[in-house]
Amino acid sequence: MDLDCKAIRESLKLSQSQFAALLDISVRTIHKWESPTGTAPSGAARSLLKIAKDRPDVLKDVLG
Repeated sequence: MDLDCKAIRESLKLSQSQFAALLDISVRTIHKWESPTGTAPSGAARSLLKIAKDRPDVLKDVLG
């Protein structure tokens, strides 16, 4: 499953700083995930992105 962090964030209508705050990570990490040459999310972060993509209502309910 391809996880496009920028597309997921934009579908939630959040800025990079808002998305970082929601996920409790740094904006720098969001920059890395969204960069074509950056690192891809893994582990728990990847799971959170899957939830954000498939069930944004749950993500915002639990973390928002």
